[in-house]
Amino acid sequence: MSITEQPREPDAVEPRPEHAARTAAGALEPAGPAGVTEPLDPAGVSPSSPVGRLAATVERLRREVRAAQAEAEGRALIELAKGILVERLGCGPAQAARQLTELAEQAGVTPLEFAVEVINQAARDRVAEVTDAFLSSAAGSAERDTAALRLRAAESGALAADDTQAVADSLLEHALRPLGAAAVAVWAAGADGSLTLAGSAGFSPAEATRWRYVPPGVTTVARRGLTERTGQWFASLAETGLPTIGRDVYPDGGRVAVPADAGGRIHGVLEIAWPRPLEPQPPQVVRQVEALAELCAHTLGRDAFHQGPGQEPRVLPDTAELMDLADGLHDPALVLVPYVDDSGQLADFRIQHVNTRFLDPAGRPRAVVNGALLLEAYPLTAGKSELFQRVERVYATGEPFRASRMQLTSLVDQVALAAVADISISRHGNNVLLIWRIEDETARLASLLQHAQRLGRIGGFEENLLTGEITWNDQLFHLYGHSPVGTPVPLEELPTHAHPDDADSLRRFLRTVFHHRRSASAAFRLQRPDGVTRHIRVVAEPVLDTDDRLFAVRGAYQDISAQHWTEVALAATRDQLAHTEQQATERNRLTLQLQHAIMPPEQAPQTVPGLEVAVRYRPAETEYLVGGDWYDTMVLPSGLVLLCVGDVAGHGIEAATSMVVLRNALRGLAVTGAGPGQLLSWLNIVAHHLTGAVTATAVCALYDPDRRALRWARAGHLPPVLVRGSEAAPLPLVQGLLLGAVPEAGYEEAEVQLALEDTLLMYTDGLIERRDRSVEESLAYLLSTARAAPKTLDQQLDRLLTYSRSDTDDDTCIVGIRVA
Repeated sequence: MSITEQPREPDAVEPRPEHAARTAAGALEPAGPAGVTEPLDPAGVSPSSPVGRLAATVERLRREVRAAQAEAEGRALIELAKGILVERLGCGPAQAARQLTELAEQAGVTPLEFAVEVINQAARDRVAEVTDAFLSSAAGSAERDTAALRLRAAESGALAADDTQAVADSLLEHALRPLGAAAVAVWAAGADGSLTLAGSAGFSPAEATRWRYVPPGVTTVARRGLTERTGQWFASLAETGLPTIGRDVYPDGGRVAVPADAGGRIHGVLEIAWPRPLEPQPPQVVRQVEALAELCAHTLGRDAFHQGPGQEPRVLPDTAELMDLADGLHDPALVLVPYVDDSGQLADFRIQHVNTRFLDPAGRPRAVVNGALLLEAYPLTAGKSELFQRVERVYATGEPFRASRMQLTSLVDQVALAAVADISISRHGNNVLLIWRIEDETARLASLLQHAQRLGRIGGFEENLLTGEITWNDQLFHLYGHSPVGTPVPLEELPTHAHPDDADSLRRFLRTVFHHRRSASAAFRLQRPDGVTRHIRVVAEPVLDTDDRLFAVRGAYQDISAQHWTEVALAATRDQLAHTEQQATERNRLTLQLQHAIMPPEQAPQTVPGLEVAVRYRPAETEYLVGGDWYDTMVLPSGLVLLCVGDVAGHGIEAATSMVVLRNALRGLAVTGAGPGQLLSWLNIVAHHLTGAVTATAVCALYDPDRRALRWARAGHLPPVLVRGSEAAPLPLVQGLLLGAVPEAGYEEAEVQLALEDTLLMYTDGLIERRDRSVEESLAYLLSTARAAPKTLDQQLDRLLTYSRSDTDDDTCIVGIRVA
């Protein structure tokens, strides 16, 4: 059964004392026949024992008291309904009673239920709204009537209660137990943000005493309900981890904390405990709980003395006292009183009083603003600045609000004028005091100067030579390491506070200011009392009167310690950079010499019958990018011609030395007579094991002049380009992994038959590589350039270098052969 479906006990709706008496008498019946074991009560006490009979008597009396209370509350509701009928029908009390009985019989309900219906129709208040919510829901009429009866009974008990404890008892008995709740706590909110347990039911006295007071700033379930205007509904208390009253008794039960709000002001919090986890509740149950919280707010609002433990009750100031307080302030202030609409909800705040210091941002006189509603006088306070919402919050919770440099906007002839002000909002009794200090041009410039001096670590001073008065600002006291209430140091005593080596320069500075009466500056090391040495620059100027006599000196000190040490560090860094640059230049010079010695830009062509051979090497345009590109051409003892180009990854001396190792290794391996695939396989072992695991790409070819046949293999490199007639195309790709990637690798070979006048070009990627073009686009441009072949092979290689569009500053190698 859900919470809303739990019916109330019949004797709670229509109390019947005779039934309670019979029940109590039944509890005192004699025990059964001899030999039959007497049943024990839950405490393990025999009903026939003296203690059991005493317990039964206490229970009977308790039920009778509850029945009497319910009967009294029911009579109060009936009497209220009779009063409504007297007013509406214009009859006497006796006739109204008969009319109530007859109408109840015709409707088929009890007089108490019909009385509640009459009260709901006449009141049209929050309880009636909850009843209407049940009427519009899927709940039956019996359940709706029961809910209305429970709420009206709870309301009657709350209004008749002398204190909040009685209110808590009435709420739990009449309204919350039927919803499945086990306990309730009513918290009163203090002006300082504290919470005081004003009443509780269902919790033990010891637990209530332990939770009598919650200091400000302590996060509990009730405080979450105070700060969240919509209330907090927790399915299980264990999941929240929040401390609260009765946590050990109902650790896994549901909890609800709803603010007790009346007329826009939060007087406290209604906290309800369930013994078991709480499922999501329908809207009508939520509205029931909110209506009960509003009942608590009216009760808490009657007591103006809710204080923390150990505090004396205080009488809150009335409006007249607050107006006198506002007039004594040196800042503009407004005294606001809540403005409640016909439904009892807070709609606005009326400006009850404007003090004599008040300055309207729109320039209006005080009389125009005084007496107006806040939103009427300043409609933009509900906008971006959220000033109106802040006032509402302070009035609701009592927690003061302060903000610096809040932007205020006013409308003048439909034109928005903005101003910056420091805001202070506080609640005093039922009134709100709003203080704002608008930042004028003088205050703004003074604040700007203060921040500039703080950021620049500048302290100003002025010294009157006639009176001996010395004025320092706070920053200067801080620079000297003195207390702001200490004694300033005269300018003439400055050398005694400086490093001895700076004394002469400071004396020259003082002589220029005091004797020559000219502005001067000096840098020195200030030795502070705390043992810290700061590098300071002082600037001073003389102030002369109308007779050209010196009567004052003013100036400023600036802490330049950071600048001084920065200059020292920069000087050291410059020296180190110069040394490093010199080393790098020498290193690159040696690397270039080594590279040019092994790989000259031009080389005497090889003499091979029936074959022209030409090579080109172009170093990188930037001398610091010494690369690892290499080439080689040589006639082997077998008569074959070795042709190869390669590119070692990276730049610098490491790449250059690795290039030398691979080039020389290939030369030595080529004399074995192995094919190009086998040569690359051996060269891969050298790259992986003997050169520090460098990686490189290469193309290796062996040309047989007798057969005009070229056998070639590649290791991750671009294939050679064959130019035949007016056509130019790369050779078909063969498989081959780059050198040094794996310990062992095999390389596929291919053979191409060359014809007379054929030209074969082998090159490194520095010839075509561009940052903004793909390899395919760059290769297509190379082929178009190679088709326009000049008369000689040397001219063709020069043309390729001249029209190259490479932009990566990489070195480039080209090997070309032409069959003659």
